[in-house]
Amino acid sequence: MKTLAIHGAEDIRWEDAPTPEPRDGEVRLRVRYVGICGSDLHYYFNGANGEYVIREPLTPGHELSAVVDVDPSGRLAPGTRVTVHPARYGPSLQGLEGRPHLRPGGDYLGSAAADPHRQGGASEYLIVEHSMVRVLPDGLPLERAALAEPLAVAMHAVGLAGDVRGARILVIGAGPIGLLVIAAAARAGAARIAASDMREQALERAATVGAGELLLVGRDAVADESYDVVFECSGAPVALTQAVRAAKRGGSIVQVGMLPDADSPINLAPMLAKELTIRGAFRFSTEIDDAIAFLAEGDLLDAVVTQVIPAEQAVDAFAVARDSSRSAKVLLAF
Repeated sequence: MKTLAIHGAEDIRWEDAPTPEPRDGEVRLRVRYVGICGSDLHYYFNGANGEYVIREPLTPGHELSAVVDVDPSGRLAPGTRVTVHPARYGPSLQGLEGRPHLRPGGDYLGSAAADPHRQGGASEYLIVEHSMVRVLPDGLPLERAALAEPLAVAMHAVGLAGDVRGARILVIGAGPIGLLVIAAAARAGAARIAASDMREQALERAATVGAGELLLVGRDAVADESYDVVFECSGAPVALTQAVRAAKRGGSIVQVGMLPDADSPINLAPMLAKELTIRGAFRFSTEIDDAIAFLAEGDLLDAVVTQVIPAEQAVDAFAVARDSSRSAKVLLAF
């Protein structure tokens, strides 16, 4: 089979690999689409994602759709259309019973956090545990289904904010995750959703998924204390400072974007007098099932996928995915 492997910074190869054989409790999938995520971009362009450095060739990819190739148990027929929950959780830990994604010791498809690395889905064939497979509803296209994982991340973030019905929402950063947070917040009943970004193209996409107020950085001011909940999706430290100012007194901020693993200048002083709640959002637990149901409701989120590029053209695909003026979610086709 063919697979993509990142060997180091800006060194990704379309190379031969043995076709894996499933064991008991496993399923072999024929991968069709893999989304390029922010972590994949970091691994490719930097050779590391935060503190996780590539120490061996890494196959990226944790956002995917596929069809069943072989299921030794016979439960899933060949050709069954599926997506995958990419996490394997660590052992149970007191206090985290309802949040298995926070347990230490687990792993995630396409991650260099573990040693050896947990290889990802950017291959023609992929072996996963049966429990990780999610069968898709009839009528849900495989291209759209590749959004299930990032949409689950977005829905988890919105859930962390509590009941947002009737709320005034600001989403900072209208990249792929920001767009999905906007859609998830709108579906959850938010009354007013604003999107802030540095690029007009990103804001135009935000309008198609539910943002009614578009704020271009450098042109439009974000009013202080104007929003009940702020979702920071850019990962820029300066944006967290803006989020603190934009949130109302007694409001909340959900940090969704991956902040740099470094000391950063962030002004949190206003959070004291406002008694703000700031929460981090990390992946998700069961929300992928809700995400699949959302995707099956209609084609609203098709606009999030802006390019589909053959996997053998991965260098071009990663360049396009890095340029948010040209793209939102880029899919690799296998």
